[in-house]
Amino acid sequence: MVLAVGLSAFGVGCSDGAEPSSEAEGTEPLGIGREVTVPIAASVATVESPGSEPRSSLRAGFPDGTVQEVTLRTDHRIQQQINDQPARDFSNPALTIPLTARTGTAGVDLTLGAVTTPDPSLSQALTAADGSHAGLDMSEFGAITALRLAPSPDTSNSARAAIEQAFYQAVYQSITFPDEPVGVGAVWTVRQEVTGGVSLDQVTTATLTERDGNRLTIDLTVAQTPKSRTWNLPNDAGTLQIEDYAMTGAGTIIVDLGLPLPVSGAIDIGGHQSYLDPRTDTRLRQTISTRVSWSE
Repeated sequence: MVLAVGLSAFGVGCSDGAEPSSEAEGTEPLGIGREVTVPIAASVATVESPGSEPRSSLRAGFPDGTVQEVTLRTDHRIQQQINDQPARDFSNPALTIPLTARTGTAGVDLTLGAVTTPDPSLSQALTAADGSHAGLDMSEFGAITALRLAPSPDTSNSARAAIEQAFYQAVYQSITFPDEPVGVGAVWTVRQEVTGGVSLDQVTTATLTERDGNRLTIDLTVAQTPKSRTWNLPNDAGTLQIEDYAMTGAGTIIVDLGLPLPVSGAIDIGGHQSYLDPRTDTRLRQTISTRVSWSE
């Protein structure tokens, strides 16, 4: 299994009134005092070029009981403007999450260490999250099929929401290895539907640039496009027209086939979006950037 780095497509919401608003204003956590399992849409890997000889199948080979310590860092920024009003900042505070991963028959269990952030109020709220758990379910080809979240019982809503958002940003860019043997220089694409406020078709292009035993260096590029030009808002709140949507990114990760999480690397994804409420001619514009990184 390879957990790559990236961006979730959550960032735009709409209130029951005429004006759209960002979900970043007040994200509600999924579960209160219990474990929540979030399914991840299926992904399909297609080899575009098999690379040079020698070629072999890329498969994770860690036994049950493998332990890995790694740090996940996320920084998600949103600037939003409604019509000609001044732009507002709905950015999420950056998070640094130390993780201890343990593999088992049920997948990968993640134990969170002391989560830190430069935001003083969130930093205080995150103290109760120390020791929280998360987990990953995976397919035979390494694709993440479900994310399990189990914050410590005393974790506040704001801390839960921040942790959940950070994991979405990482998990929704998971990389599936191809079924065919590949060598250095191989290129494959991974297609996946990213679900959120707007359903997106996401294409991630992976290039195997180096291999040293089990350690792989993989370059990534990402492009997202809406599945529809109309966004049907929840709770029968109407529709928004998607006027413009451009989200792309690139980065590099280093993975070890004997370990469940990336060893190091980072990816930056960003772009802009524009939505129109046809009933009121209200136009919502957003500029979004996300950086997710891993380090030992």
